[in-house]
Amino acid sequence: MAQTPGELDELAINTIRTLSIDAIQKANSGHPGTAMDAAPTAYTLWQQFLRYDPKAPHWMNRDRFVLSAGHASMLLYSLIHLAGIEAAETSYQEQGGEAVSLADIESFREDNSRCPGTPNMAGPRARIHHRTARPRRGDERRHGHGRKVAGGDLQQAGLRPVRL
Repeated sequence: MAQTPGELDELAINTIRTLSIDAIQKANSGHPGTAMDAAPTAYTLWQQFLRYDPKAPHWMNRDRFVLSAGHASMLLYSLIHLAGIEAAETSYQEQGGEAVSLADIESFREDNSRCPGTPNMAGPRARIHHRTARPRRGDERRHGHGRKVAGGDLQQAGLRPVRL
């Protein structure tokens, strides 16, 4: 029996939640509350509002998703994995092409993991062409606003208006 669009959305949201819960439980570190609670909102943003091409991580005109809650990093990893975002960094492309694989999620918060507890330049940011360091705690709004202002240069170059 075919699923309705609403049922598929609920399945996707529950998959995000389950990936997050399982990884956090296996790591025996962190808490799944934010990832569980924010999954419907994040899914809706990624599904209906963000403009990106998972096969083109270097696309200049893509929307950027700024997640300021470091303790919800597993939510970000789940979204990147389920969206099928390809790796931007050559060394990761040679290892299967995915920015975040299921194996990466299974090694969440382990030593030398590609999914550390809080994203940094060694994590998926480097693999999805997100060239920025994690803002200091409390600086997330200024960081996001700075990205929007910088994006104004794209608009002046004839590209679409920047949204944040």
